[in-house]
Amino acid sequence: MSLHYEVVFACFLRDGTPEPVLDALRWHIGASADRPAHVDADEHPYPLLVPCPDSYLSGGDFASLQRQSRGNRYAWGLFTRGFWLDDGIGELVTILDLLAPHVEDSGYGGYIREEDDSKPSIFTFRDGAYDLQKD
Repeated sequence: MSLHYEVVFACFLRDGTPEPVLDALRWHIGASADRPAHVDADEHPYPLLVPCPDSYLSGGDFASLQRQSRGNRYAWGLFTRGFWLDDGIGELVTILDLLAPHVEDSGYGGYIREEDDSKPSIFTFRDGAYDLQKD
C-alpha cells in the first residue's frame, strides 16, 4: 500500500531568474505543454507540479508562477500544492535543485506532510541550497 503526501512549494524567486529556469517551472506546473528543449528528460522525466483535477486533498491541487510586486521590487512568486504518491517523492529533489539557486529570501520554502501526519517537514532555502527540517 502506498503512502500519500501533501507537498507545498511557497517561495519567491529573484526577478532575474534565468528564463530557462522559468520555462522549466512553467512546464512543471502545466502552464506550458511541451518540455523545453534545454530540460533534460532523464533529470525531469515528467511535469511534477501539474495540479490533478481529481486530487484527494481538500480544496484540490494548485499551481501558480507569477511575477509579483514586492513593494519596491519584483519577484517570481511560486505556489504549488499537490498530492504525491510515495513512489514519486524522490523527484522532489528535481524541483528543490531547480529552485534553490534562485530563491530570493532565505528561510521557509514549503513542506511535505504524510496525509495522516499533523506535523509537516519544512523545506528551507539558504545560500543557493535547501534543507528538509523534520520534527
